[in-house]
Amino acid sequence: MDAQFLIEVETLAGSLDQLDYFAILKLPQGATPAELKAAYYRESRAYHPDRFAAFPNAALRDLVGRIYRRINEAYTVLRDDRKRARYQADVSGPDRAAKLRFTEVEEAAVKDEQKRKLEEQLGQTPNGRKFYAAALVELEAARLEGAERALKSALMYEPENARFKEQLATVQRELDKGRAKGDVFKIK
Repeated sequence: MDAQFLIEVETLAGSLDQLDYFAILKLPQGATPAELKAAYYRESRAYHPDRFAAFPNAALRDLVGRIYRRINEAYTVLRDDRKRARYQADVSGPDRAAKLRFTEVEEAAVKDEQKRKLEEQLGQTPNGRKFYAAALVELEAARLEGAERALKSALMYEPENARFKEQLATVQRELDKGRAKGDVFKIK
């Protein structure tokens, strides 16, 4: 075992928590997918735990294992364009130190937030969604009173839905404007 490599392993393992994924793979942030893949294979070969399985120093094997796991983590995030863009934004921002690792917990939180926003827009309950969809059909046909009834029904099932409340307020403003002008609305 080369003494220089041992020093490199100890240094890299000691600084893993301060390095972003690009630094772990020894790449610039603008690296191409081909460069990323080549760097992953280069680093993976250098730090693969199987190369050190017979090495008597258990502490060194543990350090190599940590480095190898981080190399895989870096490649998994950086090869996915969506994750890479989010990661680059995170490590370029003010919370860089807290965002150096892209965890599955964060990914799950992002997906949960997206699901929550979608549910808020379309409704969280079957009846809320059904009445909201009916309201959208009524709005498309310019039947404001029908839309108002459907939105009020949707709000009976989801009284805290901000999207439903906002849409109802808009419809009611339009109805009030029309009533002030003396317009007659279509009723179905």
